[in-house]
Order: sequence, then C-alpha cells, then structure tokens
Amino acid sequence: PRQIISYLENFFKQKDYLKKKNIRAVVTTGPTREYIDPVRYISNESSGKQGYEIALELSRLGIQTTLISGPTNINYSKEIKVKKIISGKQMFNEIKKTLPTDIAVCASAVSDFKPVVKNKQKLKKKINLNKIQLEQNPDILEFLGKNNKYKPKLLIGFSAETENILENSIEKMHEKRCDIIVANDVSKKETGFNVDLNEVMIINKNGKIQKIKKSSKKFIAMMVAKKIITSFLDINKRLN
Repeated sequence: PRQIISYLENFFKQKDYLKKKNIRAVVTTGPTREYIDPVRYISNESSGKQGYEIALELSRLGIQTTLISGPTNINYSKEIKVKKIISGKQMFNEIKKTLPTDIAVCASAVSDFKPVVKNKQKLKKKINLNKIQLEQNPDILEFLGKNNKYKPKLLIGFSAETENILENSIEKMHEKRCDIIVANDVSKKETGFNVDLNEVMIINKNGKIQKIKKSSKKFIAMMVAKKIITSFLDINKRLN
C-alpha cells in the first residue's frame, strides 16, 4: 500500500507540474489516402492505434495534446483534441497550423507518393491504363526537423521497417534531425500495422537504445510517453 500511495502521489505531482507549464504536443497517426480517382487510392495498413494511444497517454500526463489522424476505425476519446484528415498534404497543412509546439510525435504512416493528377471520374478498365504518374508527398518529419523557426523542442519520429531495422532507423533519425526515433518491424504479422500488439526500439540521438518486447500498444504508448516526458524535462533543465 505504501508503494501504491507513493506512486500515485508522484504521478499527480508530476501531472500538476506539467499542467502548470502549459506544454503543448501534436501527434500524427494513421495512414493517408492519395486518390487516383473518386474510388481508388494509394494507402497502407496503418490502423492509427499506436499514435492514438501515445496521444492519450500524453494528455493523461498533463500535456495539452492535439491528434492529427488519417482515416481509421478508432472511436476517439473526448480527452484529446482530434483533427481528421485524408491526404498527406492535408496532414502537412494541419501540422503547420499547430506550430509552434513544444513536442511533436510523428507516428503517422503518410504515403510517400501521390498521383500527380486525380481523375474526376472513375477510370475504366477498357482504357488499358499501364502507368500512373506519381510525385512525392511533403516529408512532414523532415520539415519539422530542419525548420529552425518552428522546430519543436522535442521531435519524435517513427520508423516502420521490414529489414535492417536498427541501421535504417538510426540513419532516418540523423537525416530528419529527430531527438528520438521509435523503430519497429512491420513485416511481422503479430506486431506493427493493423494489430493490437507492437514491439519497438526507442532510440535517442546519443545512441541509447531501449528495447520493448511484444506488448499491447497501450503499454508501448506508456513507455514512449515516459521517455518523451523525461527527455523534455532534461532539455528544459539544460536550456534554463
């Protein structure tokens, strides 16, 4: 009982402290849909669950949190402010509206590419279409990392990989100038995209790696949020 009471006292003490600091965070989650015509689109298997759980956990810890979400089947809690988008361009525009922010967590799986032209009418099979011209979507994580005017005090990226997980994730962290990157293997059927479990590595720019074995996405979110809060408070101490 004494340990439980001590934990609760520390939890609410930290929550009150964070609330008084008026710390703001934005979290992105889910896939984007890049439409080819009114009925067909490019997308991916992201369910949005991991980013949503992180946003909930940050809010419960006393952080003013906004969630920007692509199309999902999630019933969003009223505890957090949610902005729904469809395309990568819309997500990019919503991110810019939230700036400046103290913390940014880019957990969304934005489609890297989009059709150059969205056809107004459904494309018919009889036209024998053999090519769709694509262009790159805005890189939201890179924009936040390299934009000195609006860069968050703490920037967290996600790295969904199918091979060379650690090497590719560290390279992405340095390339995008993240403070922390959360890496996971999305080739595994039981963890990652569109399931309730995940297995991740939390990597900071100093090379420290925290491995979290297969767990619920809610538990993963608790661990990621704890890392975010600890890192943010450390940054504030150094700045002050």
